[in-house]
Amino acid sequence: MSTKRRRASPVAAGKKRGKREAPAELCAALRDAALRERAAAAWGGGEPLRHEAAAVEQAPFRHGVIPGFLASPASAEALRDELLGLSFHRRRNDLLSLRQSEELGGRTEPHVAALRHALCEEFRGWLSAVTQIELEPTIDLSCAKYEYTDVLLCHDDELEGRRIAFILYLVPPWERSDGGTLDLYSSDEHFQPQHIVKSLVPSWNTLVFFEVSPVSFHQHEILYEWINLVYLDMDSQAQIQEEFEERSEILLKDFLKKEKYQLLCEALENKDIQWSSRGPANKRLYEAAEEDSLPDILKKFLQFLRSEALFLLLSNFTGLKLHFLAPSEEEEEEDAGEGRAAGSPGDSSPKAEQEEADGAPCQPEQPDDVPEARGGSGTPVCAGELRRWTHGHYTLVHDAQATEFALDLLFFCGCEDWDPEYGGFTSYIAKGEDEELLTVNPEDNCLALVYRDKETMKFVKYINQRSSARLKKHPNRTGFWDFSFVYYE
Repeated sequence: MSTKRRRASPVAAGKKRGKREAPAELCAALRDAALRERAAAAWGGGEPLRHEAAAVEQAPFRHGVIPGFLASPASAEALRDELLGLSFHRRRNDLLSLRQSEELGGRTEPHVAALRHALCEEFRGWLSAVTQIELEPTIDLSCAKYEYTDVLLCHDDELEGRRIAFILYLVPPWERSDGGTLDLYSSDEHFQPQHIVKSLVPSWNTLVFFEVSPVSFHQHEILYEWINLVYLDMDSQAQIQEEFEERSEILLKDFLKKEKYQLLCEALENKDIQWSSRGPANKRLYEAAEEDSLPDILKKFLQFLRSEALFLLLSNFTGLKLHFLAPSEEEEEEDAGEGRAAGSPGDSSPKAEQEEADGAPCQPEQPDDVPEARGGSGTPVCAGELRRWTHGHYTLVHDAQATEFALDLLFFCGCEDWDPEYGGFTSYIAKGEDEELLTVNPEDNCLALVYRDKETMKFVKYINQRSSARLKKHPNRTGFWDFSFVYYE
């Protein structure tokens, strides 16, 4: 099997992941007197920052506005004066025109240093509590100066390691007619900007912060709801991608949260599920679920497997460009130079350009062991189904893949004490050869990913009579289930 070597493309720009948001806790966090008292020491006496006036909102994406952020007007003015005394360099490109200071991480000016300390220490804890995002004790801090006709056009702030962006305005009296508003855009189903739905006028000593993410808050919820949090850690994803690029395959154990996995297994026993036999016998024999008959939890899991959030996560696991927001290596190099995220207007891959030239997206011919490719113009493409395996079931080798490369996903359920001698494992071989390149054995709550090309064939080994021995330990387990999907670049 061949592997394309790509660099990581984060699902969400950040090193660590947080828990699901608890909106009922927001007001309490905003009024946390103890936290505000601890923050006082950061400014060398007195209360340095004010949080109680913060307003945290979810639309069009999660953001907050804190007027009168620096508690002391004199401190705010002194900070402005120190910043104006710095050296600024002109930045000008297609996206922006402004003057920017150097990174402020090492500056020793007293009010700059005090602000940095307050942001890194006390404010970070408050911000993490409000957003329910675990934040690292690091911060990128610089100052931008906007002059007449300067501009910063529509963009996202997605950069490696960034979870929350903020702006502290130290401006003179300002009117909307002066320009310089912070415009917040709604987005379409592909997370591309549509319309300005909120416009914030710069105001003296006001801090605005917002969550940085290439996908919607709802998509984040899908990942946090289902996946073991270890796999949402950016360092873990980088390690997974490195291993995948070396071997073209990986097995992720305990992939789902235990409680979610248990609910799936219980639902799979539901007697109301309708199973249809898949043939013809010279190619395959197994049973596939009719989706309309599935309990809600199974429908939701299939929705999860087809979600754009999972396309992005799989892109990050593998380095493959499975979603248009997952940049190719060339796009990442450009983004690093320009400071913009993949998926920005004007960014395109050769595939996307070809689709636009042809006037319709390329719909790959999916293998005939999966029922339907879900995709359309500009949308990621995958195909998959829920399968049931028991004694006598199998698939045979046949060449049905028209695309050059594909990523196979297998997720297993109900495999307690399954022995490879029973069969039921997925075997990969080179076209025209008998020797196995790779074997994927059924294993509970495991996600298998395999990257293959047109010269790689696969089959599920015939499940033989030995599998009946398992009934002694598990009387209700005549076989196992898997969710079988194929994802296309």
